[in-house]
Amino acid sequence: MPMSVHDPVAGTAETYRAFAGETQGRSPRYTELTLAVAEDRLVLGFLGTLPVAKRQPNLLFAAACYLLGAPATITTLRALVSDRAAELTDTMLTRRTQTNEPARCGTLLPALARLPQPLALLEVGASAGLTLLVDKYSYDYDGHVVTGTDSRAPVLRCQPRGPVPLPERVPEVAWRAGLDLNPLDVTDDDDVRWLECLVWPGEGDRAARLAAAIETARRQPPAVHRGDLLSDVPAVISQAPRDATLVIFHSAVLNYVSAPQRAEFARTVRDLGAVWLSNEAPGVLPGIPAADGARASSSSGTAPKRSRTRTRTAPGSTG
Repeated sequence: MPMSVHDPVAGTAETYRAFAGETQGRSPRYTELTLAVAEDRLVLGFLGTLPVAKRQPNLLFAAACYLLGAPATITTLRALVSDRAAELTDTMLTRRTQTNEPARCGTLLPALARLPQPLALLEVGASAGLTLLVDKYSYDYDGHVVTGTDSRAPVLRCQPRGPVPLPERVPEVAWRAGLDLNPLDVTDDDDVRWLECLVWPGEGDRAARLAAAIETARRQPPAVHRGDLLSDVPAVISQAPRDATLVIFHSAVLNYVSAPQRAEFARTVRDLGAVWLSNEAPGVLPGIPAADGARASSSSGTAPKRSRTRTRTAPGSTG
């Protein structure tokens, strides 16, 4: 999103107005709040005291929810800025936007099921590792049901568009691990509360689905290692079994790193000889045009309406 160099307040306001477009049709409450922040000098002034990367709406609203115990309104947000600015600053500086949406597995499953089995999965930007549990969940693709290995796990509903190769069964996962700059622990109540605060109000059954996925993960917590996607991937995948198909995948993480860093990550993955599976927004994946890739949308409304799933295997071939 654009940010004005000469007028930080105006630039932040512009960022929030643009974000309001993303919330429309998904969270009316956040649409109203975002537009109100864009006109509020008190809140904009507070945001101006933070590093640019920490001014993002998702982070502000989640931090406010975390401290208030409920989604903010412009009135409660103004009071928070006035009376508890130090707490809000500390929360925003120490926390990250780590939305961990299990519904993204609905777009990953068709690609994973087509690979030679069993699989060794490494997710970068894994948050609490809920999307590492792709084989645990069950799926409903407009009546085409795929049953997962955990009968108590949630059923993820997805509306396929186009010639999606729907699988008959979930993949066999021999090994799974995550990598994140700040891993969240599904057994830690405070980390779980932060995950809950990242859910936008008014998004249907998303909160209930998150809670069910967390309970699934708590029965057998996935290993999520602290580390950086540019330097620590080789060390983690050295633990993977050699007789399994190695898959490195990610959802909504490359958007948070620069274009040169994305290119460096792409070179790392190719050099490792892994299958590379991306569920990023259009135009984010290096070397893949924005108009390319398979399309699927989640009927829950929590996934991007035109999300891309793309598989790439070293040394640079695409499939």
